[in-house]
Amino acid sequence: MATETHAAEAAEGSGLVFHPMDQFIVKPLFGDGPVGMFTITNVTLWMFISVIAIVLLLVVGTSRRAIVPSRSQSLAELTYGFVYKMIEDVTGKDGLKYFPYIMTLFMFILFANMLGLIPGAFTTTSHIAVTGVLAVLVFATVTIMGFVKNGAGFLGLFWVASAPLALRPILAIIELISYFVRPVSHSIRLAGNMMAGHAVLKVFAGFAGSALIAPVAVGAITAMYALEMLVAFVQAYVFTILTCVYLKDALHPSH
Repeated sequence: MATETHAAEAAEGSGLVFHPMDQFIVKPLFGDGPVGMFTITNVTLWMFISVIAIVLLLVVGTSRRAIVPSRSQSLAELTYGFVYKMIEDVTGKDGLKYFPYIMTLFMFILFANMLGLIPGAFTTTSHIAVTGVLAVLVFATVTIMGFVKNGAGFLGLFWVASAPLALRPILAIIELISYFVRPVSHSIRLAGNMMAGHAVLKVFAGFAGSALIAPVAVGAITAMYALEMLVAFVQAYVFTILTCVYLKDALHPSH
C-alpha cells in the first residue's frame, strides 16, 4: 500500500495524472447541487447550442436564397441533397415524406458531434441518456408506423417466407429478438464511439504535459483530432442510414 501511494504521488508530481472520463460528467449549469430531472446542466447548454447552430445554418444561412449561393447556403444545400438522396436510395420515394424528421435527426447528431470537438465543450452524444432517447424515438416511430400502414401485415417482417418451413419459427424468434435489440445497438454505437475517441484525445493531452514525449503526444493529438472529425460525421451518417433502413422495414415489411 505504501508503494502504491508513493507511486501515485510520484506520478502526480510528474504531471502525468489525468482523468480522461471527467469530461463526461454531467454538472449543473448554475450552482453545485444534485442533478435532477429539470436541472439545467452542461448537457442542456450544448444541446441548445447545437440547435441554435443548426438554425443559423439552415434558416439564417439560406434566408437570401441567392442565385450565386454563399458558403453557408452551399453547405445547407449540399446537406439537404445528401440526406434527400440517402432517404430515396434506401426507402424509395415512399420514404421522402419523412424527410424533415430524418434531416433533423442527422443535423442534430452531426452538430452535437462536431461541437463536442471544441476544446472545453461537452459532447452530448457521448451519453447513452441522449442517444438512447433518439434511438427509442426512432424505434417507436417506425414500429407504430409499421402497424398503422400495414396492420397485422407488419408481422411479416419477422416471418422469413423464403426459408424452409421447419426453420421459419426459429428464424421468427431470432428476428423478433434482433428487432427489439435495435434501439440498444443504435444508441450504444453512437455513444460508445464518441466517448472512446474523446477519452483517447484526453489521454494524449495528458501526456503532452511531459517534456520528454510532448512532441509525440502533440502529433498524436493532431492525428486523432482529424480522425475524430471523420468519426463525428460517420457516426451521424450511420445513425441516420440505420434509421432509413428501419423506416424501409416499416414501409415494406415483407421479406
